[in-house]
Parts: sequence; structure tokens; C-alpha cells
Amino acid sequence: MTRGDDPKTGTAARAEELRRLIAHHRKRYFVDDDPEISDAEYDRLERELREIEAAHPDLVTPDSPSLRVGGEPSDAFATHRHRSPLLSLDNAYSTDDLRQWEQRLLRALDGTSPTYVVEPKVDGLSIAVQYRDGLLERGITRGNGLVGEDVTSNVRTIRSVPLRLARAIPFVEARGEVYMPRRAFEDLNRSRADAGEAPFANPRNAAAGSVRLLDPRITASRRLECFFYALAEGASEPTGSHVDALTLLRDLGLRTNPWNRVCADMDAVVAEAQRLREMRESLDYEIDGMVVKVNELDLRGKAGATSRFPRWAIALKYPAETAITVVRDVVVQVGRTGALTPVVVLEPVQLAGTTVSRATLHNEEEVRRKDVRIGDTVRIEKAGEIIPQVLEVMAERRPPDAQPFEMPDRCPACGSEAAKEEGEVVRRCTGVACPARRREALLHYASRTSMDVQGLGDSLVDQLLTRKLAEDASDLYRLDLNTLAGLERMGEKSASNLLQQIEASKRRPLHRLIHALGIRHVGERAAQILASRLGSMEAFGRASVEELLGFDEIGPKTAASIRLFFNQTANRELIGRLAGAGVSMDATPEEREAAARAPATSVAGRTVVLTGSLPGRSREEVKALLESLGARVSGSVSRETDLVVAGDSPGSKLEKARSLGVTVIGPEEFERMLATAGEAGALE
Repeated sequence: MTRGDDPKTGTAARAEELRRLIAHHRKRYFVDDDPEISDAEYDRLERELREIEAAHPDLVTPDSPSLRVGGEPSDAFATHRHRSPLLSLDNAYSTDDLRQWEQRLLRALDGTSPTYVVEPKVDGLSIAVQYRDGLLERGITRGNGLVGEDVTSNVRTIRSVPLRLARAIPFVEARGEVYMPRRAFEDLNRSRADAGEAPFANPRNAAAGSVRLLDPRITASRRLECFFYALAEGASEPTGSHVDALTLLRDLGLRTNPWNRVCADMDAVVAEAQRLREMRESLDYEIDGMVVKVNELDLRGKAGATSRFPRWAIALKYPAETAITVVRDVVVQVGRTGALTPVVVLEPVQLAGTTVSRATLHNEEEVRRKDVRIGDTVRIEKAGEIIPQVLEVMAERRPPDAQPFEMPDRCPACGSEAAKEEGEVVRRCTGVACPARRREALLHYASRTSMDVQGLGDSLVDQLLTRKLAEDASDLYRLDLNTLAGLERMGEKSASNLLQQIEASKRRPLHRLIHALGIRHVGERAAQILASRLGSMEAFGRASVEELLGFDEIGPKTAASIRLFFNQTANRELIGRLAGAGVSMDATPEEREAAARAPATSVAGRTVVLTGSLPGRSREEVKALLESLGARVSGSVSRETDLVVAGDSPGSKLEKARSLGVTVIGPEEFERMLATAGEAGALE
């Protein structure tokens, strides 16, 4: 056999070709905004490369797209000193401030008039990204401007950050802004609400928190993006201006913001600032202002910098949009998990381009803290420009008859008791047949992140419930053309389109169905893990709490909630009806592939504490075994402990574990866990 006939050689060549194609199409999509192939075709290329690399690990390269799924969690981030300070910008808050800044700048330039470049001030996290010989080497947060955190493993998961540049320049450092698109932010907060977690206040906080997560696999699920705005070091071509540097960044495959404008003078800058402010709501990302920079690099050098700010750039901050209105009522909404949420009904007011007539107060403690009363005058804003919230009550305008609000102890939709679990601030309806829960459950089932039944919105769900055409998700699959066409604002064409969407939902991946069931604490990420590790709805329904706790990121609350869900006969019957309607109950090949890449043991990445003695094994041996399986072995029990292995004569650690609700296993369960890990390792 000649070298050319060697199958491994052909596989290596195909892997290299796939990497080249992926890099080309990534640049066409993210940088050039001119894709040549569909998203599905691009995903097929990445999937083929991952399959090759899974079969031939020696073919994995530092620029492999498979690295974007995220590696193992780390204990902490190392710090890294910036090669040159990553300075922040001084702020202007008005046109007058801008013109005063220009006067100071002109004095520093001895009267020489520069041109300016203006660009949106994306509300995210500043980062420095370094490439050596064209390959991504390091990603560093701003930190204090001199020293930042090395978050390379998380930066690798951001699809708009190339793992390999278009050209292999010896060293390049680019600086940019990592952000979370509006849609990703909304989906993340919806998922957190589904899982009973507190929502992020705004996309900036979400992006900053996601970049600094110790588990890059979670970062990978957060759908972060990045715009590069500066070439800090390593230009191989002369760049006389900021515009030249942006062009070079794009040529190297680094994405820049398409909304950059060159302005001849300050009048043009002011005009662009107003134009950008008017269009900010149409952008897919949050901005809190506009950045103004001197275009000519030699003039930047002449202007210099203070210890904190460059003199050649400034940020024009837009004022937060607020509005004053009156509270007409406080009502209580019931979510699909039964959570009771107080909502203020407002005198309609314009805010950030929309009419706002309601704002959430989250829970009764928030109502109490802000002391919101019916009749109060309040100042509101959109948190992160998305979620309307009450900023403050204007107590000086409170009328004498303003009525305090008391949270009901009964569900307003069905009259069932509204109970509050220990340690929680949210009251929940205990009524299984609550109509409000049915409505929200149907909407959640049809939502984009669940079964994605487009066209099934609030109004239509209300009609289906009112006419008793659908009481749960399984009833959707019994709807027919004539019935739907007879509903308000439907018609035959709309009805036909909806039926096609319902039919298509039968073939959704298993994790979509798991998420659609609305199990408390099971968000999108947990659903993906459960689908890939269990493989079918049948296995999911049989899984014990112990088995569920063996999966990364599935904690005691989630595991208990899953078992509680499947212990209810009505829930099991619903799944049976969905299966009978033809809804897929098995994981897709892609989901099974994800399971093959998952850690093989139940303790990988978890904190484990030993107490007592295990028959036939020394403490040192047990510790070594656990660490070989990826566990972190700790000497003390705390709220951060995931598992306690208790042998004979356990000490006070066992009592503390039980008081904190930490999972405890004995010698027999520990040996079974080791055997399972050994079998999984052999299969690999």
C-alpha cells in the first residue's frame, strides 16, 4: 500500500480540508456578512470534523471547532499582565461635553484638526485576544487595566472569535467587546426563570458573568458574540489610521462592528450620535452610548493619555430612559410552575420606543421593599432596555387614599392554596388543574426554545382553552383544519400553516421535549444534558435521584423535581398521549454524540468529601480513585459539597451533610459507581 492509499492519511487530509472550509465560511458569515452556505450546511461541516476527531484524537488541532463546546471546569482563573495598559474611556454626557473635549484635544494637538471615527459603545465586557503564528493563544479580561484574568477556555467557545486567523502573523493582539445579543439574553432569562433561578438584570451583567464562569461548557451555551475595535499590536502592514486598522482586523478574520462612521468634524459627530441614538432599539445588541476616536494614529500619539484615559477618545453616554407614571392596580400573574408574580398596572407611558403599561415586581418582598401602592406615582425604566421595572416610588406625590398591596395566600386563578417553600421568596399555586398554569404550560410547550410551534400565541391559546379544544399539549395533535379555521383571526391558510408547525414539532430533538414539559428547575441546559446522557424519555422517566445526580450540572433540587414530576400519574399519562400522537421520544444522533463526549463518571468536576472507613480500601486509595475520576476531594462539608462518601464509623461530617441536604452514598453505592465508571471507560 502506498502512502497515498493510507486511509489515515486520507482522513487527515479531509480533516484539514474541513478546517479550511469552516474557517472560510466562518469569516463569510461573521466578518463579511455574506454567507455562501446555509446554517445547516455549516453545521454539517463542523459535525463531520468532530466525528473525525472523536475517532482520531491525534488529529485534533488548536483551531479545531470542536473546542468551542467547552472543556472541563477549572478551579480558578490565572491572572495575566497586559502587554500594554487596557485603558477605559472618559465620559461625555452631552453635546456640550463633546465640544469641550474637542477643545482640550485641539490644544494638545497644537490646533491640528483631526478626523473622527464614531462607533456604537457596545454594553459588554472588554477583552484582549492574542494570536501567535495565527493561532488563538490567550484571552484576557480588562481587569484593572494592567492585570486581567486569563479566560482563554471561555473565549474559545465564542463563535465570532476565530481560533485561527486568515494569515499566520507572528503575533497579534486585538481588543474587543464580548456581548450577549438581545435574543440570547431573553432566552437565557426565560430559561433561568423556568429553572427557578434569578434573572440577569441586563445583557452586560449576563455577558460579564458568562465570560468568568469556571465551567466553559456553560459559557458555550450562553451564545456570546464579540466585536473587535482595536489592533493593539502585531500589524504587519502599515496602518496610518483607525480605519486602516479596522480593515486589517477584518482581513485577518476578526469581526468588527459594521456601524462605524468617519466624520470630518464635530458637527458630523453630533449628527451621527443622534442618528445612532434613534436607531439603537433596532440593533440586536445593547449599547449605552457612542465612542468617538481620533482617526489618525500619529495624532493619537501626539495627544497622549492620562494615567486612566486616552486623550484621543471619549465615550458619549446616552442617559437612561425613564418615565414617570401612575400605578393603577397591582395584579398577580400565575406562571406555568404555579409561581405567583405581582405586576403593577400602569397608566400607559412611552419608554424607549414602546408603550409600557405593566412592570414586574418579581415577588412580594420586592413589593414590600419598594412600598409600591395603588395610586402611587412611580419612576420606571427598562432594565437592560428590555424588562420594564419600577425604579422608585415618588413618595412626595402619594395620595392620601393610596392602597398598600398584600400578596394573596390563595391562587387568584383557581382559589387553591398559594404556599411558599422554606428558603424561597416565591409563592406557588398548589392546584394541579389550575387554568392559569394550563395556559402558561401550553405557551411554554410551543415556545421557540421548546417545541417551536410558530403561530401558537397568547390569543390562540386563550381560544383553545375557552372552547375546551386543548387542555394540555397532547390535545394540539388532535386539532384539524376546519376547527382551527373557524377560530377568530385564523382562516384556512393560517390554520394550515399552524397544522404544519404542529406536525413538524413531532420531530424535535429530545431535549426540546424535555424542556417543553416544564419540569421545575429543568432549563434548556439541563434538558440538553439529560437528553444526551439518558437517550430516551423512557430512561428519563425511570432515572433515580442518585443516577440524575451523577450527571454534570444536575443538582439535588433539579433531581428531586424530576422525580416529583414523574411520580405524578397525570404527568406520565401526558407523556404517553404525546408518544401516541407520534412525538419523538428518543435522542437524535447529535444528542447521542454529545453523550459520547460527556464525562464518563458521576463525580467528574464535583466536590466530594470522605468520612469513615470503606471496607478493603484505605483513605488514600479512595482519594486517589476519586481524583482519577475527575472529582475534587475536600476535607470539610459545606454548601459547595456535591457528594459525601460515608463508610463505617462516620464522624460529624455525615450529620452536617444531612443538615445541608448533601447527597450521601455508602460503601456499596460507591463500589457500584466505580464499576460503572470502569465500564464506561472500557467502552471509550
